[in-house]
Amino acid sequence: MTSTATPGEIAKFDALAAEWWDPNGPMAPLHAMNPLRCGWIARHLARGGDPARLGGLSLLDVGCGAGLASEGMAKLGAKVTGLDAAPAALAVARTHAAESGLEIDYREGMPEDLIAGGSRFDAVMALEVIEHVADRAAFLDALAALVKPGGMVFLSTLNRTARSFLFAKLGAEYLLRLLPRGTHDWKMFVTPAELGAEARRAGLRVTAISGMTPGGPRQGWRATPDVAVNYIVALTKD
Repeated sequence: MTSTATPGEIAKFDALAAEWWDPNGPMAPLHAMNPLRCGWIARHLARGGDPARLGGLSLLDVGCGAGLASEGMAKLGAKVTGLDAAPAALAVARTHAAESGLEIDYREGMPEDLIAGGSRFDAVMALEVIEHVADRAAFLDALAALVKPGGMVFLSTLNRTARSFLFAKLGAEYLLRLLPRGTHDWKMFVTPAELGAEARRAGLRVTAISGMTPGGPRQGWRATPDVAVNYIVALTKD
């Protein structure tokens, strides 16, 4: 299988490991959007309609970093495996989970490593990851191979629009300094149409999509029909 990793991208995020859990640090935008991302995913996975009860569903977090989303989903009842190729970030993830009293199985490697071992999960998520991978088609093939038939794959990413260039690239990295410069390459952003077509070729179909927009200082991020910048998508494997 084609490798889905980009060494430069792995090194970039591994270098931020010590700052990952600082809500005012370089990962501040992820801290802010994490409740929305986890809640949205939980509502689509929930058994009995209660997003706080995931009933021990097995969930793989691909590109988990230091574990922001992994911990969020574990707190909602999922049985979480976190996967990343960045060893320093994983070390931070393991320490933070232990300090939080959470049991999360963190593994170093890439999706193709788990496929070779025969691992399969009820659901797979890759949040703010696909815009950093070397080969989107290969990455989606790998995610599809890791989810059980009838299971779901969740992706959040950035749309490739003029507005995303203005706000997510220039604004966030150069004007407001919300992210380190060079965090994103706008050319690697993916439109919902591109993502939907590539997902279909991997055997996945889009079942839900929502934009994600920052609210006021006390409001946090909210779901919206506007997908021009950030968006999250649910895919189902038939």
